[in-house]
Amino acid sequence: MSLVELIAQADERGLAVSGLACLDRCVPLLGGDDEVLRPLWASLAADAAPGAWSERLEQTRGTLDAAADGADEAVVLAHRMLATAPAEPSAAGLRDWADACSLAALRIHRLLDGGAAEDTGPADACREGAAEALSPLLAAELRRQITVLEVLSAHGPAGLRGALEVATEGRRVLRAAVSRRSRRDG
Repeated sequence: MSLVELIAQADERGLAVSGLACLDRCVPLLGGDDEVLRPLWASLAADAAPGAWSERLEQTRGTLDAAADGADEAVVLAHRMLATAPAEPSAAGLRDWADACSLAALRIHRLLDGGAAEDTGPADACREGAAEALSPLLAAELRRQITVLEVLSAHGPAGLRGALEVATEGRRVLRAAVSRRSRRDG
């Protein structure tokens, strides 16, 4: 099943986790530490208090809300993921956000792999299932996005830990890619 189809079929929790996992993998671009999104993850647990998402989202924005003016495209895309997260976790708002985060994360990985900012074709095509000839970094991000949605679909709320583990692995990979790029660009 393609990533677009998985997003279309996901429930509210799946959509929230999908978007949050994309954002979590891109936290190194926002200057956040590995724990900055933990409260948002906790707000998606089955036993979370009603309204926890909204409250914790505002706290996270306050922690990570640095200006992206003049930043490179990858940083701008990461900031946009955080800025557009819906305060009220409704299915329609979360679906739009998860879809936008998916595309942004794929574009970020393409940019970090040396792709052109305006060339969005590979990110769009791979979400539909055309994954041939992708760079290793982009292919791995696509696999992580699909895995997060499949884990949640198969395990429901119990899949939250598995999704977090996938996001954590992806964050480490992105952090290494950012480090390589900064060494390369001096």
